[in-house]
Amino acid sequence: MIDFLVAKLHDVRFMTMLLAFFAASATAYTLVMPLLAGGDLNKRMKAVASERERIRQRERDRLNKAEKVTLRQTPKQVVSKVVEDFNLTKWLAQESALEKLVMAGYRGHAPYVTFLFARGVTPIVLLLATVAYLWIMSTLDLSIMVKLGICIMALFIGLQAPMLFLKNAISKRQLQIKRAFPDALDLLLICIESGMSVEVAFRKVATEIAGQSMALSEEFALTTAELSYLQDRKVAYENLAKRTGLDGVKSVCLALQQSERYGTPLGQSLRVMAQENRDMRMSEAEKKAAALPPKLTVPMILFFLPCLFIVILGPSYIKVMAMP
Repeated sequence: MIDFLVAKLHDVRFMTMLLAFFAASATAYTLVMPLLAGGDLNKRMKAVASERERIRQRERDRLNKAEKVTLRQTPKQVVSKVVEDFNLTKWLAQESALEKLVMAGYRGHAPYVTFLFARGVTPIVLLLATVAYLWIMSTLDLSIMVKLGICIMALFIGLQAPMLFLKNAISKRQLQIKRAFPDALDLLLICIESGMSVEVAFRKVATEIAGQSMALSEEFALTTAELSYLQDRKVAYENLAKRTGLDGVKSVCLALQQSERYGTPLGQSLRVMAQENRDMRMSEAEKKAAALPPKLTVPMILFFLPCLFIVILGPSYIKVMAMP
């Protein structure tokens, strides 16, 4: 039986017929499967629509809970007591800390107190951990000056760690807003051209965009509240630009301010800005794609080329070593 299979595998005519059969079967399968699966298209579309509506409703409920809970937080008693007793507001407070916390999505007095607590406690914890490791647990033979230098570095890292965390949170939130902002402008343009007021348009877009970007939905919801209650509507647009810190949002807020002041038509401006933001998003994606080959150079040199040399030169080396 094995000899028969081996003979068939070496038979050129049989192998050609077998490969032709597989090719014809694959071609027929490719052509017939879309016709057979056509009946399931409506079912899949309904399933996708229902799943989208379910996700949208979940994000709406989450937004409502966030508006009810996170905007009225109070600092924990221990954290607030430590900040007040050691007067960390005087020693560690920064003028831009509140603005950065708002840009990161942390609003109210509680995140600010927690941030000051982290800036005061983290350096001490890292310093104590470094001292305990170097003088108690470590077996390394280091001089006193080196150990003091490591302790000072740990103290500096602990002081800057909350700021690094805050910058990372701001960049992630801005990226999420930037990706969803062109679509939100399109929705805002549709709402305004349909005859809605700016407040109603912002509220509608905040509800619809929640499934795509929760951060942008929160910002639009806050802007809706400020447009409804503030006496000067210009302040609401300026606050939106400050909370996001994005150039695209700032330009749209400037256009909204000019429309409020001079009565200029808003539809054309929003259409142009939506296209500009979409082009900016595409250009950033192209920039990242263009930067990929240089970034792959070092991994290829370190990981791919040694393996390639081993595969190519390995057999020759084995033969040379096996020679008497």
